[in-house]
Amino acid sequence: MARYEIHGGTPLNGTVTISGAKNAAVAILPAALLVSGQCRIENVPDISDVRILLSILEGMGAKIDTTEPGVVLVDCTDVTSTCPQQELVRKMRASYYLMGALLGRFGKAHVALPGGCNFASRPIDQHIKGFAALGADVEETDDYVALQPGSNGLCGNRVSLDVVSVGATVNIMLAAVLIPGQTVIENAAKEPHIVDLANFLNTMGAHVSGAGTDTVKIRGVESLKGGTYAIIPDQIEAGTYLAAAAATGGNILVKNVIPKHMECITSKLAEMGAEIIDYDDAIRIRSNGRLRHATVKTRPYPGFPTDMQAQICVCMSIASGVSRLTESVYETRFFGYCSELESMGADIQISGKTAIVTGSEKLYGATVSANDLRAGAALVIAGLAAEGTTWVKNIHYVERGYEKLIDKLTALGAQIRRIED
Repeated sequence: MARYEIHGGTPLNGTVTISGAKNAAVAILPAALLVSGQCRIENVPDISDVRILLSILEGMGAKIDTTEPGVVLVDCTDVTSTCPQQELVRKMRASYYLMGALLGRFGKAHVALPGGCNFASRPIDQHIKGFAALGADVEETDDYVALQPGSNGLCGNRVSLDVVSVGATVNIMLAAVLIPGQTVIENAAKEPHIVDLANFLNTMGAHVSGAGTDTVKIRGVESLKGGTYAIIPDQIEAGTYLAAAAATGGNILVKNVIPKHMECITSKLAEMGAEIIDYDDAIRIRSNGRLRHATVKTRPYPGFPTDMQAQICVCMSIASGVSRLTESVYETRFFGYCSELESMGADIQISGKTAIVTGSEKLYGATVSANDLRAGAALVIAGLAAEGTTWVKNIHYVERGYEKLIDKLTALGAQIRRIED
């Protein structure tokens, strides 16, 4: 098992370039199953989730070429399998997008239930509701989901999601692109990677409109053709570096970002006292002394993202005063990292969906363990801000979503290294 060794207390300074969005990449790569011909996908992050997805697609018969850094050439024309390898599917959460893509391509699918970060119960009932509305017969067990056409075949339909769900929105979009008729998703998720997926599909010949609003419309087409597409920058990776700079009292320029996507994060960091300067495709964050307390509630986009909850909690733990952090998406997410932060000197009291964080003068190095991707990123930030040495274990979670983390942090002046035990 590998771990990170971090000698904290050094403000981050310099420039960091953000990679392509993990959450967009893990939706766009399964979408390539719908395309006849080669897709050239640029700005693809080199992270473990992407590598697993490429292995799944290759095992199903896709031709994959990753020779050029940051670029994936994928051709799924000759794919015939509707049952991806179970062991690989269970390694990541976003593998459930194979359900919608295979249903759209072949009219059937047999996909194991996904794995990934286990920070909360994340049912796929809204996905199933969408597939059934499109005319699929669904068999769901504790191990897999099997889809096949119902007695009337597959056809576009209106789907009203009971809760805003990124995963269900993506899966229904993927399933609907190649089936006849019009599909309307009401109460759809509006995250930037939903828009990115729609743009990718439209580039390949689909008819998707309304992405980024709460109503997405998909008019089925007969086929999609290959083409070239570049994935958007990663909003959460950018937010993580911004939070790290704020927590360490640093001054960094974050390049290759879309500032509009970042406003839900930068507005809170500014409220806590950090200086934020937006450029066309970059953001500078500069420390103005000790951070101030704040109140944050996670919400679907354009609200504060749940995937930044743990990182902002680290900032709160060393800010002046008492902060309130409420989780409205995955209420059990606190339990993946708060006890680890407490071992470093943080003062956090959890009451239901809310964490009351009383700022401490300092955090102190300790041995801590990541329990999911974003919790692991938060513990790295805490180690960078802490006095002394911190060891972060279970770093395979962190490497699911952050490309070249050690290289990027080292370039900013961090004293961090990866140790193979």
